[in-house]
Amino acid sequence: MVDPTSDLNEDISADDAPSCQTCGEKIVDSTDHRVITWVEDGGVESAHFCDDECRMEWDGDD
Repeated sequence: MVDPTSDLNEDISADDAPSCQTCGEKIVDSTDHRVITWVEDGGVESAHFCDDECRMEWDGDD
């Protein structure tokens, strides 16, 4: 698992990189990468996004 707070610009392969929850693209070397976290059923969940547009689309906010 990739630590969502880690620097994804350093030595991460596409196989280990997270995928955008909206478009499915692998997030490698992206300065626009966004991560949200929340607590659900006593556990921590997270979602990765390649940019703000995909993050807003996933959330349904316009």
